[in-house]
Amino acid sequence: MDNKNKALLIIDVQKAFDDKEWGERNNLMAEENISRILTMWREKGWQVVHIQHKSDNPDSFFHPRNEGFTIKELVKPIKGETVITKKVNSSFIGTNLEAFLKSNGITTVVITGLTTPHCVSTTTRMSGNLGFNTYLISDATAAFGLNGQNNNYYDAETIHNISLATLNEEFATILTTEQLMNELQ
Repeated sequence: MDNKNKALLIIDVQKAFDDKEWGERNNLMAEENISRILTMWREKGWQVVHIQHKSDNPDSFFHPRNEGFTIKELVKPIKGETVITKKVNSSFIGTNLEAFLKSNGITTVVITGLTTPHCVSTTTRMSGNLGFNTYLISDATAAFGLNGQNNNYYDAETIHNISLATLNEEFATILTTEQLMNELQ
């Protein structure tokens, strides 16, 4: 992995996902793993981009007037870090993310955040398609259980693992937090 031209993306690590309405979640250590990566990233002085989901619907957890819009304290942006708001699953659609990365000479993107099958997956696919050398950190993201089209319930761990499998080596290299930290030392 290129040590100079890389950015850490932290997608939608917002209080909205703490609501019990989402149901069962896997990988309860995701935010802690993101925080560990973020700490190292800051120590090295590398580019950090926080992505924040913003809904126009006042009833949404992600509406700016609701507490759920707030980025969790564990990964809260500090002065000088970029925060980009988005309104759809992809961090690249309707935002300046691609232009920002390219104007800063970023060629490698390391992706973390919530949730694996939605915003993380969509952003990972686009990152790979846009030509960025893309890494997705498996234990620095998480999923919730979902009902499928046939009303079959799929547990959070299954959703998470299948989402990772559909991205592996097609759109991104999948690493754990430990593998990433070892690679960057």
